[in-house]
Amino acid sequence: MSYAKTYATILGWTFVVVGIVGFFLTGFGGFFGMDGETLVLFGINPAHNLLHLVLGVTYLIGARATEAGARAVVVVLSSAYLLVGVLGLLLIETSANILAINQADNVLHLAVGALGLGVIAVSARWGAQPAGA
Repeated sequence: MSYAKTYATILGWTFVVVGIVGFFLTGFGGFFGMDGETLVLFGINPAHNLLHLVLGVTYLIGARATEAGARAVVVVLSSAYLLVGVLGLLLIETSANILAINQADNVLHLAVGALGLGVIAVSARWGAQPAGA
């Protein structure tokens, strides 16, 4: 399996699980509530959980696509995560924070974005697949 497909598979299942577990913590009330629950260190609310599910499924679809499709999904979502990480820094403590994002979320979003783009860079430099695959 290629780097992009492996990354998309790991993130896809991680986000699906996080979304499901998140709904057990938040329920469905206060959908866009700024004062959501905390999952480990990360702020969540039902809208945030739904977004995790949608992103997880998107990653999983990308993982089953062609190599170019998987790479496209990883690049687009990683770029979006970098943008959300930067915007999150500006939105905390404002009424625009409809996903109950906190500082831990921002760090995670920046890390996921950078890691995803790093995976794409590595696969471009050393080939789409790990040695022996």
